[in-house]
Amino acid sequence: MKSVLTIAGSDSSGGAGIQADIKTISAHHLFAQSAITALTAQNTLGVWGVLDVAPSFVAQQIDVVFDDIRPDAVKIGMVSSPDIIEAIACTLVRNRAENIVVDPVMVATSGSALIADAAANSLAGALFPLAKVITPNIPEAEVLCGFSISSEADMEKAAETIAASLEEASANVPAILIKGGHGLGNPSAADDLLRLPDATMRWFRAKRVDNPNAHGTGCTLSSAIACGLAQGRDVEQAVAQAKAYVGGALAAGLDLGRGSGPLDHMWAHA
Repeated sequence: MKSVLTIAGSDSSGGAGIQADIKTISAHHLFAQSAITALTAQNTLGVWGVLDVAPSFVAQQIDVVFDDIRPDAVKIGMVSSPDIIEAIACTLVRNRAENIVVDPVMVATSGSALIADAAANSLAGALFPLAKVITPNIPEAEVLCGFSISSEADMEKAAETIAASLEEASANVPAILIKGGHGLGNPSAADDLLRLPDATMRWFRAKRVDNPNAHGTGCTLSSAIACGLAQGRDVEQAVAQAKAYVGGALAAGLDLGRGSGPLDHMWAHA
């Protein structure tokens, strides 16, 4: 059985973070392992508390996983501390990790910044060069490219700008998936743009699923991409499979909680 390691925060409500990742990995019939970066007290209405894990202990979790059941892919979710980011990067390099997917969780749906500039810089400088795929949404891509994105042409320009900045800093330029779920003037579309390392652009087009319960969508998509890579798929195949999986989880229409509820991660097994 192939294994995927998720490095992320714990969501006590089970809709996002480590919990969403484990459900996604299990739904793909893979073995889930985890390194927890933070504990959160949250539910569908919001986040009420965050307790970061010591960087040395985050590193120890990763080390012991690699020492025993070596992961075939790694997904990295929200990490808010530069020290934790550096610890993750050093540990993954030391263990020669492969098929790394980084979900750069920097901006909340409300538009509020979730991590400080220092952490954002560490994320781009330390983790992006290790990645095979990074998965920013439009607000996060705007932070990375430095300009507003309001059209498909802007998405393509942003992907090129992000790639160029990474190329200046590192020999490795990952595939860049800019998620269009925030919309670009077409309320019925959820189109994503994938820029491959060879500069090829590929659009993944889909109709938007009308479901207000979308908590953990980004976590789920990045984990599903990591699953595809662990199973031996190339980046385009992994993204296509992941997008279809998330679409099905949204379309299943699970309705839990009084706020933005979670997806039905096990929709295909109902």
